[in-house]
Amino acid sequence: MKNTRNKPVNLPVEKLRPFEGHPFKVKDDDEMNALIESVQTVGILSPLIVRPIENTDEYEVISGHRRLHVARKAGTEQVPAFIVASA
Repeated sequence: MKNTRNKPVNLPVEKLRPFEGHPFKVKDDDEMNALIESVQTVGILSPLIVRPIENTDEYEVISGHRRLHVARKAGTEQVPAFIVASA
């Protein structure tokens, strides 16, 4: 899929993979539980940033690991994301 820097697209959660070795920790704590409730109520307001994984139909999450975790916990099937070209 082409770059979508100007407009987010909805991508299936099952097609998203975390960026291995990302420096941010995703913890199941009270803050995460509050975020899950928020997503269940209003959805994800800030799109993730992803890049295509070569030779697949999947994407690597560059930014938005917590939002992806929350989406999975909340049972969300698709999330908004900006797709950027691989480096």
